[in-house]
Amino acid sequence: MPSDTAFLMLLRSPVLPVPHAFTTRAGGVSVGAYEGLNLDDREDDPRAVLENRRRVAESLGFDSARVARLNQVHGTEVLEARPGVQEGDALVTREPGLLLAIGTADCYPVLLADLKAGVVGAAHAGWRGTLGRIAARTVEAMVQRGANPANIRVAVGPGICGERYAVGPDVARQFQAAGLGEFVLEVGNAVHLDLAGANRAVLLAAGVRPENLWVSGRCSTEPDFYSYRRDAGRTGRMWAVIGLPTGGRA
Repeated sequence: MPSDTAFLMLLRSPVLPVPHAFTTRAGGVSVGAYEGLNLDDREDDPRAVLENRRRVAESLGFDSARVARLNQVHGTEVLEARPGVQEGDALVTREPGLLLAIGTADCYPVLLADLKAGVVGAAHAGWRGTLGRIAARTVEAMVQRGANPANIRVAVGPGICGERYAVGPDVARQFQAAGLGEFVLEVGNAVHLDLAGANRAVLLAAGVRPENLWVSGRCSTEPDFYSYRRDAGRTGRMWAVIGLPTGGRA
């Protein structure tokens, strides 16, 4: 591992059998409101973000030029991954050496892998994506490429916790109408959503086995992470990344 990645703080799941990570703010070179390992270049210094991205990719043994990422639109489209930027909210691939990246700052990242079939996926699940069951759609896309839901291992990374995620009554009604009403919470006089729990339920309904499903339990409003809601919209982004190693070995 290169010495300049020594201070990266990368969270990993015990259930995923391939290279992957959920980044935090630690280990990067961005400054100011984006201090740390910011991986979004829309407002930050692009040179700092490029270095941060290089550190993440190389810490997992990937070429930073071989990253597939998304212009995320809070939809439910699952795409075949290719290097560069596509528009959608989930990616799948069977190509070794290609690192899939999902950007978040309160929404939930979902990483998936079926090592037997040699296919991985990554999904971005905000409230709209969760409502549209994007995690299940990603499972379906992996099945189309040879995966078996019973063999798919899934990690749900840090996102905004239910206690911190107040929503309006219209959003709550949509979750109730979609059969996800148990994840609508009453916190004081406000209505909140438990997106982590909702995504877990969606994945189980899609055939993922409970023992193959891990939820981090970390809230993006903690100081270790970037949070759009906590920081009133001026903040960086974490990445959730996953890829098949070259040579067929994790």
